[in-house]
Amino acid sequence: MIDPYQALGVAKGADEKEIKSAYRKLAKELHPDKNKDNPKATERFSDVTKAYDLLLDKNKRAQFDRGEIDAEGNPTAPFGFGGGGGGGYQRGPGGQQFDFGNAGADFGDIFEGLFGGGGRGSAPFGGRERSAPPPKGANVAYRLKVEFVAAATLQKQRITLEDGKTIDLSLPKGVEEGTQMRLSGKGRQGPGGNGDAIVTIHINPHPFYKRDGDNIVLELPITLKEAVEGARIKVPTVDGPVMLSIPAGSNSGKTLRLKNKGFHAKSGVRGNQLVTLMIELPTDDHKLAEFVKDWDPQDKPRASMGV
Repeated sequence: MIDPYQALGVAKGADEKEIKSAYRKLAKELHPDKNKDNPKATERFSDVTKAYDLLLDKNKRAQFDRGEIDAEGNPTAPFGFGGGGGGGYQRGPGGQQFDFGNAGADFGDIFEGLFGGGGRGSAPFGGRERSAPPPKGANVAYRLKVEFVAAATLQKQRITLEDGKTIDLSLPKGVEEGTQMRLSGKGRQGPGGNGDAIVTIHINPHPFYKRDGDNIVLELPITLKEAVEGARIKVPTVDGPVMLSIPAGSNSGKTLRLKNKGFHAKSGVRGNQLVTLMIELPTDDHKLAEFVKDWDPQDKPRASMGV
């Protein structure tokens, strides 16, 4: 995996806001749904997600900056040996390859051979012997598509993991596009334990609801009669239909509020549903046409515009 700062295209001193902004831009560009025929984009999407996960974790980011862990979050080892979660090959001085596999390297024998140590209790340069902890398995990135209404009402979501097992996830309060959830120990196996599963949430658009922060916006068609006389009508919400009173003399663009029918904020407080009234005139209504033919309204709706 490449350097996480390079993966996201941010400077080493980037703050959390810059990191989130860079990730959202790249996630939108590299999303597998938009690059079904481009495996390199999918691979880079995984790298970007892992980089975002590491840099957003203050402790891991500090460890990486100090060189204590690599870009995969695995402990680094002296002289370039060891490292990644899956083991693999490292090149020696003569170009030959050493295969450390997945068991994690024991450096005691190596240092004894190099420096002539006097037994397994000794360490190079007379220091105390410290072996690097065995690396965990690799993290696995998942994307989870969630319906708009399910995200707003925090409905549990079922996800199938790489090993075929399924888990029912409870969506967090404050969930939004790009929210990540970490499932500890649900990644790949490694000598130091399992890695984690990183689930990125993608919220599907809705045919008539729109999101505005924690609020939900709905343009509601009403008849001319309902607008003129006022009415009590049924309105859809993410929690199910409710009754809404339309004041008499309502115009298109008038917005009414339904409290606590929006998304859950991180604090737990729900936003509102904002209902914008849109008068919808019937087509080929001869009675309405006859009525307005001889109707001479006295108001001047465009007077404020100077016309």
